[in-house]
Amino acid sequence: MKLGVVVGYSQSEFKLPMDEILEAERLGYDSVWTSEAYGSDALTPAAWIMARTSRIKVGTAIMQVPARTPTSTAMSAMTLQSLSGGRFILGLGPSGPQVVEGWYGTTYARPLTRMREYIGIVRRVIAREAPLQYAGYHYQLPYQGADSTGLGKPLKSILHGDPDMKIYTAAITDGGIRLAAELADGFFPVWMNPDRYDLFAPAVNAGLAAAGNGKSRKDFDVAPFVRVCMGADLEKCRRVAKQELAYYIGGMGADKKNFYNDYASRLGYEDDALKIQELFLSGRKPEAVAAVPDELVDDVALVGPPERIRDQLARWREAGEKGRVNSFLAAGASLEALRLLAEELL
Repeated sequence: MKLGVVVGYSQSEFKLPMDEILEAERLGYDSVWTSEAYGSDALTPAAWIMARTSRIKVGTAIMQVPARTPTSTAMSAMTLQSLSGGRFILGLGPSGPQVVEGWYGTTYARPLTRMREYIGIVRRVIAREAPLQYAGYHYQLPYQGADSTGLGKPLKSILHGDPDMKIYTAAITDGGIRLAAELADGFFPVWMNPDRYDLFAPAVNAGLAAAGNGKSRKDFDVAPFVRVCMGADLEKCRRVAKQELAYYIGGMGADKKNFYNDYASRLGYEDDALKIQELFLSGRKPEAVAAVPDELVDDVALVGPPERIRDQLARWREAGEKGRVNSFLAAGASLEALRLLAEELL
């Protein structure tokens, strides 16, 4: 199982945990991942990290698809891939309707269609097999709208990209996972119970079958984010994970359109998920955090003293050995926790 580090998006200020990133590279970690919501972007820190490192791969987990045209994303990806000596991984995500329509000012309609078209265009740009033309629901190249000048010209990228560059997507719904398995090289479940790969398996298998060309499970990376908080005070460490879970389950989406809430239900916490959401959306956020079950934290995160985390890692190690999890992407891990993970999993 490969190890990676997840770098969060900004709060009111943005700082990169470069000591942890450099230590992860020294320890032999495979990758580090940047992200974005509606503050800091994912590409700028990715470039910064690449300039400070020499071996570790750097990916975006995730770049929000509605934020950029597919050709703009392809240009950035090829540029970073070239400058880094082939270390860039393109991670994409659809975001959600509140952010897409509220922040980016575009429709959220048919997000899976958008993702399919987006990946298709990015791959065509990188492949450079012909001047770019595309006729889709969301994207038309050259543009053919009623306000078009009619002067648009099919173009081929000046920069030669690397067709072997990996593309990952964020997904937790069956449709998103199927699409990822069909078109991408891997996917990020926002959290994962390593004992419940069965929640993903049918969609992954369907997507691999749709891909054809002999694509199999060994060609597709399941790469969950795993919150890691190591410390002597178990409840304090659990609280860190609970704050994140409450935010996503309770507030990252509207009352009837929260994919994270639905996912928590699928993990076996339907009643808890509804309660967390009710409390969060009514402004009772501390109560929402307190309503996150200890069991959910222990299912999807690593928290507590070093010896407890070592015990918890047995489930993840088994998931890796059985091919249920291929990459373990640690979020929030301290230097000491990164070293412990390397000792146990590398």
